[in-house]
Amino acid sequence: MSKPIIYFLCTGNSCRSQIAEGFGRKYLGDTYDVYSAGIEAHGLNPKAVEAMEEKHINISNQESSLIDQEILNKAERVITLCGDANDKCPVTPPHVKREHWGFDDPAKATGTEEEKWIVFQRVRDDIEARIRKFAKDET
Repeated sequence: MSKPIIYFLCTGNSCRSQIAEGFGRKYLGDTYDVYSAGIEAHGLNPKAVEAMEEKHINISNQESSLIDQEILNKAERVITLCGDANDKCPVTPPHVKREHWGFDDPAKATGTEEEKWIVFQRVRDDIEARIRKFAKDET
């Protein structure tokens, strides 16, 4: 029997949802098939890859994808990570548990390079903490 699907969605599938997919595979991979996608596909943000490398998780082979209606319809859980995805996500079937976990967009951080990097690290750590809590609550 296949595992249930968890689908992390964001606007461009370049940062937050990619980070969530990486942590999802680490913490939820035994119980879920983990995917991510976006309302648009902006490409994988190199800073997201770098931020995850600090956690020893390689997401460089993940792809920035548009929402796949088939995966969406088969998912057990759909989790939106930004307000835009929450507002624009296609309608999900009644059996899909849909949640919204809002996180700041690190790609829109302003300031010096160091200040922007701190935002990437904070958002990454916030996503990890939320997924770890979810994994704990699931067991």
